[in-house]
Amino acid sequence: MAEANAKITDLPTTMRAWQVTTPGPIDGARSPLEFITKPVPTPAAGEVLVRVLTCGVCHTDLHVSEGDLPVHQEHVTPGHEIVGEVVATGPQTSRFNLGARIGVPWLRWTCGVCHFCRSGRENLCPNSKYTGWDHDGGYAEYVTVPEGFAYHIPDRFDSTTAAPLLCAGIIGYRAFRRANVPAGGRLGLYGFGGSAHITAQIALDQGIEVHVLTRGKDSQQFALKLGATSANGAYDLPPVKLDSSIMFAPVGDIVPNALKGLAPGGTLALAGIHLTDIPELNYQQHIFHEKNLTSVESNTRKDGEEFLRLADRLNIQPTTTPYAFDKADEALRFVKKGDITGACVLQIGQD
Repeated sequence: MAEANAKITDLPTTMRAWQVTTPGPIDGARSPLEFITKPVPTPAAGEVLVRVLTCGVCHTDLHVSEGDLPVHQEHVTPGHEIVGEVVATGPQTSRFNLGARIGVPWLRWTCGVCHFCRSGRENLCPNSKYTGWDHDGGYAEYVTVPEGFAYHIPDRFDSTTAAPLLCAGIIGYRAFRRANVPAGGRLGLYGFGGSAHITAQIALDQGIEVHVLTRGKDSQQFALKLGATSANGAYDLPPVKLDSSIMFAPVGDIVPNALKGLAPGGTLALAGIHLTDIPELNYQQHIFHEKNLTSVESNTRKDGEEFLRLADRLNIQPTTTPYAFDKADEALRFVKKGDITGACVLQIGQD
């Protein structure tokens, strides 16, 4: 067990990190991110200090950087798909040994006492805090995390492979559950980036027929290569009626077509933290026949633990594109383009 205030010797006092200066579009040569040197954070009570090995680049990082989400912390360091090594522990910690490899996710803290926390729905906690939004995240050489909100990383996964599992994987898993996919059913995936390509593997491993609707031609080909039955444009109707669909694309205009594409009794789950406005829906065309429209808000720690066990058992393998640490803004531009295969991962402290 870790001892209070224990640390690996010879830790630096400063580190390199990215921060959001002025949120806005990351287009052309313009970037809302700045690469800086800042002090290494000190873990508070109940927290551990992590030397970051890798950090996935999530679409939510783009929303934080471009200002789609309101500013929760000025000059925040983005990043919440973090794999790293515990190098110091604050007071009142006992969960992780020094040197342990752990995962730092999106959900950083919940109050534990509100109605939602006490009823097992901590993802709806009104006081919740998030890594890379309310608190500095993993586009840095070091980060702190409350030990109760970190994950053990299965040995099967190297640090690059593990990074996308910590948000893209976990949120995809919760969305998959919220979509009520029947055994042997047909699942539609709108958008095919980091989260969708992991969710597709979960579905395919369970004998579910997957249909992908996404704008990028490369992404469509990638989906077919992974085993999707069809891959078409984001605004197309699927070739067959679907039992369930998940929308990862943050584009509200797609919602009416996604509802049209459902079979009677089908469910559409909206998986993003940000979505542009949904056009007017017609009851007869879009909602009737007992169709369900639901959303996904973050995840519980139970979701994360369940997913990582499932990913270990099924040997889920995210496809990753590595980026050097000092190219984080380029990785975000690539994510914004939308025609990616898998997930982008920053290589920060890899040995």
